[in-house]
Amino acid sequence: MRKWMPLLAVCLGTFMLLIDVTIVNVALPDMAAGLSTSFSALQWVIDIYALVLAALLMALGAVCDALGRRSVYIGGLALFALASLASGLAPNAAMLIAARGVQGAGGAAMFATTIALLNSSYQGRDRGTAFGIWGAVAGGAAAAGPVIGGLLTEGASWRWIFFVNLPVSVIAVAMTLRFVAPDRVRAGLRLDLPGLVAFTAGAAAITLGLIRSSEDGWAAAGTIALLAGGAAALAVFAVVESRVARPLLEPALFRRPAFTGIMLVALLLNAAAFAYLAYSSLWLQTVVGLSPVRAGLLGAAPLSAAAFVVSALIGRFLHASNPRWIIGGGMLLVGIGAALQATLGAHSSWPSLVAGLIVTGVGVGLATPTLVSNAMAAVPLAQGGMAAGAVNTARQLGYAFGIAVLGSVFSARMTHAIAVGGGRPGLSQAISGGQARAVLGRVPAGQRGPLDQLIHSATASGLNACFVVAALLGLAGGLIAIATIRRPAPAAPHAAPAPATQAQEATRS
Repeated sequence: MRKWMPLLAVCLGTFMLLIDVTIVNVALPDMAAGLSTSFSALQWVIDIYALVLAALLMALGAVCDALGRRSVYIGGLALFALASLASGLAPNAAMLIAARGVQGAGGAAMFATTIALLNSSYQGRDRGTAFGIWGAVAGGAAAAGPVIGGLLTEGASWRWIFFVNLPVSVIAVAMTLRFVAPDRVRAGLRLDLPGLVAFTAGAAAITLGLIRSSEDGWAAAGTIALLAGGAAALAVFAVVESRVARPLLEPALFRRPAFTGIMLVALLLNAAAFAYLAYSSLWLQTVVGLSPVRAGLLGAAPLSAAAFVVSALIGRFLHASNPRWIIGGGMLLVGIGAALQATLGAHSSWPSLVAGLIVTGVGVGLATPTLVSNAMAAVPLAQGGMAAGAVNTARQLGYAFGIAVLGSVFSARMTHAIAVGGGRPGLSQAISGGQARAVLGRVPAGQRGPLDQLIHSATASGLNACFVVAALLGLAGGLIAIATIRRPAPAAPHAAPAPATQAQEATRS
């Protein structure tokens, strides 16, 4: 049993950092009520975590080599715990958003080290077993997030979705110190700080611009300035990467159509499959009237469960399959699943989502397992680790961008529907902030029926628009995959696959 203690220590951290991507979704209405916050602030509570996680993931790989993977992992756990405490105690939305950003930095430190820690702790068959268990834990986090979030929010308060991380972090730190051996460090490694700053600034500016568009409009000077500034920062990032000795991401990799296609698919996958869950959860709780637990179980678990089952069943067949059709077909199913959910009306409830969620989950289960391995196969062996990190970064950025884009679509469409229905201008913001029930409670009894009907129809209209955009993103990803991805050339007899490949193939989120 002792030999599996390093695996348990790593899995505890992995589960925490990935569950915190989705655990917030079902707590949004309670957060909105408790902090009296706006819809754009709620978007940032979700977005800032994924954004910081994505922005720091590649850079922390170099930090791990310079400081030691065990040290960085423990430091990430400690930072994650402190940020979780600050998130739980946050008196307002600004403090919560700041703490979530720090939490994302701790999560990036953990995520950047987990595969290497397992690789150094196990050999042979034990290594394969460890990678398989770690992959199952990573995949289970997506399904468990909304459910655990619902249980904690309903049973205690939304603040406990952060407080629960504290004892888990303490146990993980203690186990890592006790059972994970220190690793050798390599002195003299340089961090690509200019590239990191340019990349982070560009991603943050574009995300903020997308979020601001829902309030100020696409033609507003502030929105245009943020989007243009973000694009300029990413252009600077590309220039920097082409000139530094140790880039975070080698620009020459994008000259390979297969790698470029896989990166675009990774970005679109998380945007199309997962970003709308935050808004459907808001609808299920504040409009349909489900509890946080039921919203978590019925609004996200069908997708995650289907993805987990499909990934487990097809895993042994992937090596003999053409990834072009596995990934492309999976992305097409993601788009079809989103389209199946775009049929909501004023009287719809959770059953309207289930079929589409299951189809989307099947698509995620097909597309996800092969993304990283095929990215690594599309580049030279020495750059396989960089390719794997880039794909994981693209996934997290896709989620952050998806939340921002779909949030803008949701808000704009709902505002339009309310205006057409004769509702007051501030009603859209109140609904987005989780205040639908409170609004109904403040009007005379004789006016509640028509207002309730308007709230149901306008929210359904906003969600339908989100699902349509998600469907288009999924279908675009499928076409890109089919057009660019090719079966990897057989490996040379003397070339062993990189250890990280097996682990990364097991990653589900």
